[in-house]
Amino acid sequence: MSRIAVISGLSLLLCLLLLVGVDGQKGKKREVYVVYMGAIPSQASENTLKENHIQLLSSILPRGEPIEKYVIRRYKHSFSGFAARLSKNEANAIGKKPGVISVFVDPIYQLHTTRSWDFLQETSTETDLNPAIDAGSSPTSGIWPESESFRDNGMGPIPSRWKGTCMKGNDFNSSNCNKKIIGARHYDIDDDESSSLTASPTDLSSPRDDLGHGTHTSSTAAGNPVKEASFYGLADGTAKGGSISSRIAMYKVCGIDGCPGSAILSAFDDAIADGVDLLSISIGAPILSPPDFSTDPIAIGAFHAVEKGIIVVCSAGNDGPDAQSVVNTAPWILTVGATTIDRYFESDIVLGGNYKAVKGDAINFSNLKKSATYPLIYGASARSNSSSDDADASHCNLDSLDGKKIKGKIVLCKHSTADYSTIAKADDLKTMGAVGAIFVNDLEKLVATTYMDFPATEVTSEGSDQILKYINSTKKPIATILPTITVPKYKPAPQVAYFSSRGPSLQTSNILKARKLLGKKKQNFKFQVIFSLLKLMLVFLELQPDITAPGVNILASWTQNEDSNVAPPGQKPSHFKLDYGTSMACPHVAGIAAIIKSWNPTWSPAAIRSAIMTTAMQTNNDKARVTTDSGSAATPYDYGAGVINPTRVLQPGLVYEIETNDYLQFLCNYGYKADIIKNMTVVPNGFKCSKKSSKDLISNLNYPSIAISDFKGKERRIVNRVVKNVGGAEATTYAVSVESPLGLNVEVLPDKLQFSKSVTKLSYRVSFSASSSQLIGDFFGSITWSDGTHKVRSPFVVNSPFVVKTS
Repeated sequence: MSRIAVISGLSLLLCLLLLVGVDGQKGKKREVYVVYMGAIPSQASENTLKENHIQLLSSILPRGEPIEKYVIRRYKHSFSGFAARLSKNEANAIGKKPGVISVFVDPIYQLHTTRSWDFLQETSTETDLNPAIDAGSSPTSGIWPESESFRDNGMGPIPSRWKGTCMKGNDFNSSNCNKKIIGARHYDIDDDESSSLTASPTDLSSPRDDLGHGTHTSSTAAGNPVKEASFYGLADGTAKGGSISSRIAMYKVCGIDGCPGSAILSAFDDAIADGVDLLSISIGAPILSPPDFSTDPIAIGAFHAVEKGIIVVCSAGNDGPDAQSVVNTAPWILTVGATTIDRYFESDIVLGGNYKAVKGDAINFSNLKKSATYPLIYGASARSNSSSDDADASHCNLDSLDGKKIKGKIVLCKHSTADYSTIAKADDLKTMGAVGAIFVNDLEKLVATTYMDFPATEVTSEGSDQILKYINSTKKPIATILPTITVPKYKPAPQVAYFSSRGPSLQTSNILKARKLLGKKKQNFKFQVIFSLLKLMLVFLELQPDITAPGVNILASWTQNEDSNVAPPGQKPSHFKLDYGTSMACPHVAGIAAIIKSWNPTWSPAAIRSAIMTTAMQTNNDKARVTTDSGSAATPYDYGAGVINPTRVLQPGLVYEIETNDYLQFLCNYGYKADIIKNMTVVPNGFKCSKKSSKDLISNLNYPSIAISDFKGKERRIVNRVVKNVGGAEATTYAVSVESPLGLNVEVLPDKLQFSKSVTKLSYRVSFSASSSQLIGDFFGSITWSDGTHKVRSPFVVNSPFVVKTS
């Protein structure tokens, strides 16, 4: 009997960061709070839970008031809790009640928004992967069920173990589901009077996708092959998902104004009960307000999902390249960063005279002549009389330019991270009469911005220097912008995308790293806020993200909603779109995880994560080390264990297992109290935090990577690991090799692991000590076990914030 790997993904709509304050007038203003109460007692029924929730609310709410007036959502299938309208005083009071783990304001989370699969298989060196499996389920912005990617031709009957439903909604009914889309839910609320989010009825009142994000990510993970797919002729080929036999269930939790955490928890509650095998979640908390594990809806829901054997794959965030910007870092989550692929979109600038064409990258469908006939002007030269700031004009900022000076011309504009978007600038320039725009953008290279029918492209500073040199060499500079072409086989690739969030995790990072960043003369406001948050947190080191995957210029299915799908003049809206973000990387890993699950149905989420991480690639298509977009060698803070290798994941050789009790002990080491931890899960009677619980022991969690924080080098730091042989051969020997940086001694004992039919699990320990008289900073390396056939690689990082003096 074939196994159904149901992929469930929270790929949510664009979320606006709304910072909600609390009324200072005696804490009486009501807003939505989430009350999390942990695991459901083994003998409790839904009615019993409801009574418990009512009793709890009755103890703190005004007498005589109907409880239903305050309750927004209930969590009753997979864990216990509810969301309700409370004042700050009431929330504080309920947080002190027995059985309550945490109470927090309903947060607003944000979106982390055919060639990619071919490129992954070409970059790896093993045989092609062509599994025959079933799969699919996904919480997101919704889905466009009419897309060819979601046809159910040739699929067998929906398995009887599936307990989900296909909810009706605006422009969506049960007939929109089929044997590919086997479930669809949406999470609107009757009254959002006190919510920190304003969601219009059309946003969350239907599983239908109005914005495209959910359709794109779902088809990337599990879409059926669609031939002759393209974005108006670009990136043409066959579009397909990673696990094409998978089935999909959609859980729509976001509206155009945001993604409430209370809805995310509802989706987890339902998805676990519905019977999904995998959750793909392409959203996360705002980096300026990172939640604790006990107040993060994704971490909470993921814990209960993993406890039930469900894999949870999450995007790392789009706040790179800043350090410590990664989110979704709970150790039971597989966290995914983004890389480029070997496809490039080129839109060059042809200059007058004998000057060579300047390479540009962007997506536009320019109708300009291919010869240089259009007047060219630098933004600073078009400054309006009302503006006294040449810098504003050089950046083509609104109200800084004279419309008469740019009308009918191509305008060269500088651009920086502090500016508003180049797309908005292009719209402004078009409105003012410009015929084209060239933006100087060093940061976003290899990420092709889409300008549709307005001729706009982007160049590096080097390219800008060539253009300015030409402008200054003639009285009447002219140019043209060529329409975009697809450039295949681009090298080097992959590279870590500039926007991909970087480690280490804020929740478990070393505070001195942020302090070092703050020591510079010019400080980024983001880091000032982060530093103030860090001072309030426990500080340990965790190596994140776990893995990277293609997340730049990814072609996948798109909504046909006219507001979200604007076509060039004279063309019909495309059924596919090129998009980028860790949102796009996450479903690549989710699709591969579904394949591993289908081929190994008894493997735990930890084993599947281990297979993905320990088989990752660290080299590009030039056979050199993977780099960041700036050209520097990528470290585990940039790309975790490396770039996912879809052809090696099914033969990892060894895996690192982690059980629920291991995660509980992690929480003990992190600093949570045992009575709180007990309420989170139905654990064996008598669970206690070890008397030796300490932040230093966090490194002993049996993770496929190793992270050591606050290393002082005065004594050896020991880390323990256990591996399980899954390589096929019962009797086999693995030998270890270590890649360690100068100044650090790394010793692995034993250096050989001998497995047999009766011995399938073996342990080893790694000893770290300083060999240099001075050791300060982050030190990266790896430990690799090999039996001649398999290579099982674990990256490590050792952080030494102080000068180490050795004898």
